[in-house]
Amino acid sequence: MKKTAANGTTRPALAETRAGLAVHSAPVKPRSLTAIAYELIEEMIVTLELHPGAAISEAELSARLQIGRTPVREALHRLAREHLVSILPQRGVLVSEIDIKRQLRLLETRREVERLVARCAARRASEAERERFEALADEFDAASALDDEVRFIRADKEFNDLSLRASRNEFAAGAMGLMHGLSRRFWYLHYRQAADTPLMARLHGELARAISQRDETKAAKALEALIDHNEAFTKATVSTDF
Repeated sequence: MKKTAANGTTRPALAETRAGLAVHSAPVKPRSLTAIAYELIEEMIVTLELHPGAAISEAELSARLQIGRTPVREALHRLAREHLVSILPQRGVLVSEIDIKRQLRLLETRREVERLVARCAARRASEAERERFEALADEFDAASALDDEVRFIRADKEFNDLSLRASRNEFAAGAMGLMHGLSRRFWYLHYRQAADTPLMARLHGELARAISQRDETKAAKALEALIDHNEAFTKATVSTDF
């Protein structure tokens, strides 16, 4: 089953693309309904199943996800903190619009904070986390070889979350957690226009492998190459004056 995204492209339905991913994921503890609701809604926003500017409601999402309204409400408040939705009193919830200038300001911030996260993760990751970084590097390599954007975006989400945990720096993690969703959604919207999925996946793989190898210097350099590419990609999507 395919669904059409906002940019006219097709992608596997949400449930379909989530199926089969378990073989690539490390064992995890049972998640709360709020965490499940957050992950599902965040993916729907990032992959444009919920379009920028769309009005959504707790009741609609609760029925759609078959999850109670309280977990959905809590998930929406988290998404609001990450600037993916706006909660308007008496008017409901709006999916945030995409703004090129805002995206470039976000990249300025990401470059500084994510450099710290990459170094800290390379220095502080546990052995189990290093093994997972190595497995994710392999997953990125596979996404690159297959030019598989869905596989890439899923690996990217896990890589981002793992990096924040492994950094053991709650302040950097808090800052980065607010930016990842916006970055992933922007990439998903424009990747057919200007992005090179195999290159993007390969750059992520190099970063994941450097972290797995405890190489802080290599991780920092891989991060710079990745952000340079993201910035060039972002500017290539639209002409704008600064």
